[in-house]
Amino acid sequence: MTTSTPAPAATNPYLTGVLGPVAAEVEATDLRVTGELPAHLDGRYLRNGPNPAGPVDPARYHWFAGDAMVHGLALRDGRALWYRNRWVRTAAVARTLGEPRPPLDPGAGMLSVAPNTNVIEHAGQTLALVEGGGANYRLSEDLGTLGTCDFDGTLRGGYTAHPHRDPHTGELHAVSYSFARGTNVTYSVIDAAGRLRRSVDIPVHGFPMMHDFTLTEKYVVIYDLPVTFDPAGAIPDSVPRLVRPAARALISRLAGRVRVPGPIAARIAADTTALQSLPFAWNPDYPARVGVLPRDGEADDIRWFDVDPCFVFHPVNGFSEQRDGQEVLVLDVIRYERMFDRDRRGPSEGEARLDRWEINLSTGRVTGQTRDDRPQEFPRINESRTGRPHRFGYTVGIDGLFAGAADLRGSVFKQDFHTGGTVAARLEPGVAVGELCFVPTPGGTAEDDGVLMGFGWHRDRDEGRLLVLDAGTLETVATVHLPQRVPLGFHGNWCPRATAV
Repeated sequence: MTTSTPAPAATNPYLTGVLGPVAAEVEATDLRVTGELPAHLDGRYLRNGPNPAGPVDPARYHWFAGDAMVHGLALRDGRALWYRNRWVRTAAVARTLGEPRPPLDPGAGMLSVAPNTNVIEHAGQTLALVEGGGANYRLSEDLGTLGTCDFDGTLRGGYTAHPHRDPHTGELHAVSYSFARGTNVTYSVIDAAGRLRRSVDIPVHGFPMMHDFTLTEKYVVIYDLPVTFDPAGAIPDSVPRLVRPAARALISRLAGRVRVPGPIAARIAADTTALQSLPFAWNPDYPARVGVLPRDGEADDIRWFDVDPCFVFHPVNGFSEQRDGQEVLVLDVIRYERMFDRDRRGPSEGEARLDRWEINLSTGRVTGQTRDDRPQEFPRINESRTGRPHRFGYTVGIDGLFAGAADLRGSVFKQDFHTGGTVAARLEPGVAVGELCFVPTPGGTAEDDGVLMGFGWHRDRDEGRLLVLDAGTLETVATVHLPQRVPLGFHGNWCPRATAV
């Protein structure tokens, strides 16, 4: 069992309670199951999130900056075969744990950025992902770190935390950003064999954070919103204090204005000192807009549409349809009024609302309305509907989550976009839950025929759990009892054994 020195919590809500890190890598087999796991579940549920491996400064620590820890649970024949959690062995983590540095290629992206945001499988590889020019990392089936990933040498300089898979072609579509790209974001397509097939650099008017995007059957939708690069958070702790003002000035002049030459970008990427703060902040002077690019188009084909200042981490889904001879793009999103303005430690400013935006591509008119004003996040759908009209979406209630509320109670919402209705899951009191992914029932025909799956925490018992809910009714189907708490991190996915490495 590998352990680390726990991070001091102080008053930082991202270092305590349901969000706080765990200090040990553990492994358990033949876990206890309450209820009945569907027999067709054969594979691994994997979830990624920030978990500092060593001490951090509570005053500076940003939730998004923690070292990456992937938690995994293997299911088969109605049994929970094993649970294990592993830090992704970046150079910084290996040094903290006193282990040899794994083989890392700076050309794959910045090595100082923890790959802590998502974990997926593609082309037979398990990948830990992050955005902003950070490197992807390849993991083994038992979550050991194999090294960095650049998609067989075809994609250099980092990727994204939120690729979207086309359900018909199996290709991964993505929008990526990085300081080394200057005032460009990159739309890329990774084919089903795991190699870059298409790449388009799209100019933007600054250096914004673009956490996610929307993929439709016809378009790639880009959210160019007013959270932008702030050099004050980009200086590694290894830089002496006397030098930091000059370093900030240099980075401010370079980042988001010029493309950094490859050798220089690689040298910066090789810095192995993990950042503890986030180099992005609310920028009231940055115009908010949405870009719509045809999937087979080039940069000159993008159209921009102004929207009210706001921020979107996660769209739900999007699609286009014809109405009275006009083409309308429908976008369901989780919208914040602002982000990283007064509080720079995590996404605690303002409430996250479920909105529907409509862009009339024939007239240019943009309209929007709030569909649900309860605080919610981490939207997921049946991903066979990605880019196509959808009826249902699933979100997690986050009221009080980022304020460290002692009475936090988990909520799961099923949104019906046809009727406008919402169903809420009746979770056991004391249970908080993170993002839930949708796993379809083999042979199922209804959009909501499947289960929702994700990690949660029973606060009163201090027990980690995997929750499995019926996606149609939100009733609990099964609970897997884990040997330790799993911090409510970021994103996870079900990886069927047929595609596991």
